[in-house]
Amino acid sequence: MADALHQSGDQQEEDNPEELYERLGITVDQRQESLRIDKFLTMRIEHATRNKVQQAAEAGLVLVNGQPVKSNYKIRPGDQIVVYTYREPPDTQIIPEDIPLNILYEDEDLMIVNKPAGMVVHPGSGNRSGTLVNGLAWYLGARDVSDEIPIPRFGLVHRIDKDTTGLLVVAKTDKAMNDLAKQFFDHTVKRRYEALAWGNIEEEEGTVDAHIGRNLRYRKKMEAFPEGEHGKPAITHFRVLERFHYVTRVECRLETGRTHQIRVHMQHIGYPLFNDATYGGNRIVKGTIFTKYRQFVENCFSIIPRQALHARSIGFTHPRTREEMYFESELPEDFRAVLEKWRDYGKSLTVHR
Repeated sequence: MADALHQSGDQQEEDNPEELYERLGITVDQRQESLRIDKFLTMRIEHATRNKVQQAAEAGLVLVNGQPVKSNYKIRPGDQIVVYTYREPPDTQIIPEDIPLNILYEDEDLMIVNKPAGMVVHPGSGNRSGTLVNGLAWYLGARDVSDEIPIPRFGLVHRIDKDTTGLLVVAKTDKAMNDLAKQFFDHTVKRRYEALAWGNIEEEEGTVDAHIGRNLRYRKKMEAFPEGEHGKPAITHFRVLERFHYVTRVECRLETGRTHQIRVHMQHIGYPLFNDATYGGNRIVKGTIFTKYRQFVENCFSIIPRQALHARSIGFTHPRTREEMYFESELPEDFRAVLEKWRDYGKSLTVHR
């Protein structure tokens, strides 16, 4: 059904599973007879099946006059019908590529992939190949864009940034996609990240509650809007794990999933992520002016040439069995190495004080 509907919503960004995309808007004709909405939409949408329309309705993606309806809803003249999807419309052909994937778990409904740094999740402008989706298309059996099987036969339930590492859930069926996407939308998925942030965070734990939207001048950047005049609601909970005088290792738990949420929220409260070039973390934010310290920080930047952010764990309800699932990923080598450097540096400061 996703491929049969027309896009008119905003383009989805990475790590934004809650974005809804309007695929179809219909005003029911005044002469239209009463009819179940699943039957009505099946007749109106090319290539749509009644089963897929029913799945969309079950996931809350079919709205009438602004309210979700079930598939047995009887349409009335003048009804305003909007059909949404969580899946971004494909804007390019997917080229299957034999790319090594670190798959932690797989069954007939879903996969858990551990994404490395530097890998873009989905093809886009300037990134038509080498992405996770290209690798998934190959892994799931496609060998050419002309293959008869639909490409891709899977759904990205959420995304993480190119230079963020860690866990991603991939749905292998429409039913799993709709169910998992609904869990993300309802904020019932448990996601935990680890980050290294500039500064000695005062509180042991806290919450950042500030809308996130596009920077009004630089459209590729996001920005926090604490008064809520722009953007969409976003909530991040954080907890201090380890302190190294000038930087702090933190655990971040997402209540919402906006684009660049952790990176933007940590910058907003004065603690940008270590070596985050987009949000001011790729320079010395805290510390001394001594040359030796500057060299130490530059060495750390060379060890982890990206923002220090890792999608550590994820928990959700299995879309078919309803079993509670939980997966965890160890910190990648570059993240562990830079933590060791800061631990040693912190010890040297303690000795000399």
